[in-house]
Amino acid sequence: MTPARKAPRTGSRAFAATWWGQAWVDALEASTLDVGRLSRGRTYARKGMVGPVTAAPGVLRAEVEGSAPWPYDAAVHLRVLTDAQWNTLLDAIAAQAGRTAALLDGEMPADLVDDARAAGVPLLPEPDELDPECSCPDWGYPCKHAAALCYSTAAHLDDDPFWLFTLRGRTKEAVLGALRTRRQARTNTAPQTADMPPGQGVPARDAFASFSDVFTPPATETAEGAPGEPEAAPHPLTTAPPPGAPFTLDDLEALTHDTAQRARRLAAGHTASLTCTPLEDAVRLAATGISEDWFHQLTRATGLPPLDFARLVRALRHGGPAGVAVARGPLTPDPAAMAAARTALADPDNADDTVGTVRLRAWRNRLTADDEGVQIRLGPDNRWHPYTQEDRGAEWWPCAPATADPVAALLAARTATAPR
Repeated sequence: MTPARKAPRTGSRAFAATWWGQAWVDALEASTLDVGRLSRGRTYARKGMVGPVTAAPGVLRAEVEGSAPWPYDAAVHLRVLTDAQWNTLLDAIAAQAGRTAALLDGEMPADLVDDARAAGVPLLPEPDELDPECSCPDWGYPCKHAAALCYSTAAHLDDDPFWLFTLRGRTKEAVLGALRTRRQARTNTAPQTADMPPGQGVPARDAFASFSDVFTPPATETAEGAPGEPEAAPHPLTTAPPPGAPFTLDDLEALTHDTAQRARRLAAGHTASLTCTPLEDAVRLAATGISEDWFHQLTRATGLPPLDFARLVRALRHGGPAGVAVARGPLTPDPAAMAAARTALADPDNADDTVGTVRLRAWRNRLTADDEGVQIRLGPDNRWHPYTQEDRGAEWWPCAPATADPVAALLAARTATAPR
């Protein structure tokens, strides 16, 4: 079992900061579990009433505080995959070399989840799969303690996407071992370039895939001949730029690292970055945590006022490329989606303890609570992006991860404006 940190405490709305963590929340709220009980569970999770969560094949467990002087034992069960489904899933991961690399970097490839689902292998919970249990006397389905456990899990998925694999039946070590075996088998059966006619070779993708994504640097030897620590990777660049160059060696290394990351994503089939405009690419670079000097240089290069550029960077971090589109200007939304959101926000059954009633003004893709300084915007990704005004009458700023649920988005915006 894998111990993990607690869910966000009071004052922090977001249960997840990644798309896959938020996808877990969306799947939970689209399940057959009782909506009212889930609402109570959200409140418990935000109050920090869920203890350390553990994940094992097919089950999540945690102690959850309640009305009794001792915590309750809560658990949520999820079906494990069959051996045939695991073979399909592992083949899908091994088919694209960048997928394993992304997982080891702490990222869940979105296309992997889609491809697996299309092949009949669910990674995220299906609507009727989550099966809660608890030692409390509440016979609700789920009780608020098990519901809180479900919400708290999203933060742990942020930290380690391999939790999804553990819940589906195999640990991180078992998955990586199976992938290593598949990579080695592909390498052993790959055509040798020495036998090919002159002028021919192998496609770059196949050559890249022939290397194991879990490569371990060779160990050095001590004076006694025993294995020592792995040898440190060589410095990627050793030649300084010429005097007077507008960039430094550190700048070149940062760009080299960024290029390698993008190449890995392209090898995995993520081609969206190929169509980036110069502005979108500058925002993308700034969102990676570059130095302050780089940030200012990128700002000047785009010609945008510093605050406008900073707003786009924050929008990308919270909502991805769709978040940038939402921040750049008003969009024309689907009227039905806007109407559905207003209906959901007006429905008292969809509001938990902290949402309550709200008066909203609608304009284009935006729903605004003027008296509270909060706003949610519908993006081209059909998610709601929370915004706040740091000072009344000031510009609007993205404040929390986007979500498919307008009620959750509004609560995120409200929480962001609450005193800390």
